[in-house]
Amino acid sequence: MSDQPQTRFLGKDSPMPTSPETAVLDYVPNPRPGKPYLVRFAVPEFTSLCPVTGQPDFAHLVIDYAPDKVMVESKSLKLFLGSFRNHQAFHEDCTVGIGERLFDEMQPYWLRIGGYWYPRGGIPIDVFWQSSEPPAGLWLPPQEVPGYRGRG
Repeated sequence: MSDQPQTRFLGKDSPMPTSPETAVLDYVPNPRPGKPYLVRFAVPEFTSLCPVTGQPDFAHLVIDYAPDKVMVESKSLKLFLGSFRNHQAFHEDCTVGIGERLFDEMQPYWLRIGGYWYPRGGIPIDVFWQSSEPPAGLWLPPQEVPGYRGRG
């Protein structure tokens, strides 16, 4: 018998979920429980749709969290984030909704998400959410996604 957790998507042909609501996230045991450390996912090509025009929106997401008992499995996270490609929502709803869902399901010590959105109507919109103050002693590197500067 394998010590590996059972996952629904890892190592399997997995179609893209049709919506964020139908996407399922897998979680695996934290190999270092009780020791706060940071896990970062950088998602430089996130896409969703404008809820008014249906045109595509693009963002660079950075998700940081300090796991407690479980960690999110990365392929299921990729599928969940990919399910936003045909999802119509405002930048704020996408960014905060992703953070809240991960926090509610995974129950880490702490989680933050930065959504660095490319301009819509000529205005870049950056959205930030965190669950609480970070745990004491947690090394928290800056997200370092530069603000939108246009071509120059």
